[in-house]
Amino acid sequence: MLAGPSPLSTSIRPFKTQLRSVVTEGRAAHIHFPAGICQHDLHSLLLFTSHITYISLVVRMLGLPCVLVLLLSCCRPAWGYFAEERWSPESPLLAPRVLVALICRNSEHSLPYFLGTIERLNYPKDRMVLWVATDHNEDNTTEILRHWLTKVQSLYHHVEWRPKEEPRHYEDEEGPKQWSDLRYEHVMKLRQVALESAREMWADYFMLVDCDNLLTNTDVLWKLMKENKTIIAPMLESRAAYSNFWCGMTSQGYYKRTPAYLPMRKQVRKGCFAVPMVHSTFLIDLRKEASRQLAFHPPHPEYSWAFDDIIVFAYSARMADVQMFICNRETYGYLPVPLRSHNTLQDEADMRNPHVTPSKYIRVPRKRPDKMGFGEVFMINLQKRTDRRERMLRALYEQEIACKVIAAVDGKAMNVSEIHDMGIHMLPGYSDPYHGRPLTKGELGCFLSHHKIWKEIVERRLQTSLVIEDDLRFEVFFKRRLMNLMREVEEEGLDWDLIYIGRKRMQVDRPEKAVPNIHNLVEADYSYWTLGYMMSLQGAKKLLNAEPLKKILPVDEFLPIMYNKHPVSDYMEQFETRNLKAFSAEPLLVYPTHYTGEPGYISDTETSTVWDNDKVRTDWDRARSGKTREQAEISTEAQNSDVLQSPLDSTARDEL
Repeated sequence: MLAGPSPLSTSIRPFKTQLRSVVTEGRAAHIHFPAGICQHDLHSLLLFTSHITYISLVVRMLGLPCVLVLLLSCCRPAWGYFAEERWSPESPLLAPRVLVALICRNSEHSLPYFLGTIERLNYPKDRMVLWVATDHNEDNTTEILRHWLTKVQSLYHHVEWRPKEEPRHYEDEEGPKQWSDLRYEHVMKLRQVALESAREMWADYFMLVDCDNLLTNTDVLWKLMKENKTIIAPMLESRAAYSNFWCGMTSQGYYKRTPAYLPMRKQVRKGCFAVPMVHSTFLIDLRKEASRQLAFHPPHPEYSWAFDDIIVFAYSARMADVQMFICNRETYGYLPVPLRSHNTLQDEADMRNPHVTPSKYIRVPRKRPDKMGFGEVFMINLQKRTDRRERMLRALYEQEIACKVIAAVDGKAMNVSEIHDMGIHMLPGYSDPYHGRPLTKGELGCFLSHHKIWKEIVERRLQTSLVIEDDLRFEVFFKRRLMNLMREVEEEGLDWDLIYIGRKRMQVDRPEKAVPNIHNLVEADYSYWTLGYMMSLQGAKKLLNAEPLKKILPVDEFLPIMYNKHPVSDYMEQFETRNLKAFSAEPLLVYPTHYTGEPGYISDTETSTVWDNDKVRTDWDRARSGKTREQAEISTEAQNSDVLQSPLDSTARDEL
């Protein structure tokens, strides 16, 4: 029970009334206190008097209405009268619980990099469960996963580990990359067990990630959750038009090409879009009621489409009335283009992914770069382009290719007197075919850079050399295909001076002549670009003997003159000997990282000044340039056929 007021406390109430009158009315009065008043009651009266006095003064100065407004505005519902009654702000919510399912097979080559991306996800690990399964491996996948899980299991809320050592292959498969019916069924069952595990532990989300998908965007989980969709996937990049979604599906569940796909794949249209299929990597919101009806296995009772894991799940989502979404607002990561059933594990290992830092818990074997049988591999790079140099050195190292970096000549830094002192003169009558301008300083520097390499080839008597520029990307299986090509050239005893491995065909009216008995080699016609080429010792001598510095023009115009395929006869007539034996790989082995006019395109040759006048700029309006339009048209015709013998917008998984 709460105690009531004491008799003495009650007895002082009349004195409070007298005090109020004295203070508020400002009149003098004698107040007589009873003899038995205690010290506590006297203190209460004095405190009451001070409060009344203060309030009275404020009322007299401001008026009663103002005082009421002031008091109301100062009231705070979260504050009590006493300091100990004030509340602390609420703590933030815990991150949602996520189960991440990893089902890996024959992934030894990609696991160090894949697991590194999982480690670096910007998400509380104590709110994550790792569900990991592996089986039917012909490589070291099981041991790598076991070692990694041993190192990281204490960081995560829980780890579920389901390895299976035997058998090493499926009975009905032709090779380790084939998706046979037994493999489809087994993978579907594993995913269903993982999904049920997530439901049993009351996880908020279920994340499925294939073990060769590299999630380079560390915030991908948060970003997908923010979209508030039942099933949503981050769009993953690849070396082709392939990605982890379909825009169209036939009435039988097969892949259907639609005009909506490429604008989304190229991120011309950005956002989160409803699609009939997502696969490989996606997030399921298990808090949504409809998610209870989703299943990977068994197929829906009404299912009659192809027996394929991704189509079975897409049908399950359709029957549950759950829409799938693909999000391409940012770059989230990468995935490889699927290989054919006859491809090997070495083929898959050669499908080089973008550079990703490997897991800090897995030791990656040290690579042993070599020169692929060439006397030297030259890589031309402007010293100020450190980003290009680092990217190229990294790409070459990943392919175990050793190179010598050649400091490119910066033509923009050369003055007119220096150019004349070197005995350099422009080819009489030369003008750029697109802009009608003379040679630029950038083009001059490019020519001198290649000229420097030709001189070194002759001085060192290098029988064969490879020359590459720093703005290219390598095609799949680059090293193996290049070495196979050179082996066939040697076995056939081909007499050659120059072999392009990357160029732009400028003559597309008629096909180039194939070289007998050598796969993937043609006689080169008029071509642009010097992205990459092989040069023999006799070829370098022929180029130097032409004394090109006395009548210089862009290097990619000079080379076709030397093999007698330039369309302007006036240029060719000024070089008497034109007997360079030139060929080209077909399909090509390297491509430019950017085409003219594309975002990120930078030219050190075309955006400078003319070679003999520092005041005449040569940059152009790329949006209206004839060169931009022509390159856009010709680049598709000059593209080599896909090495996997599959159209760019179709893959093995799509052609069921």
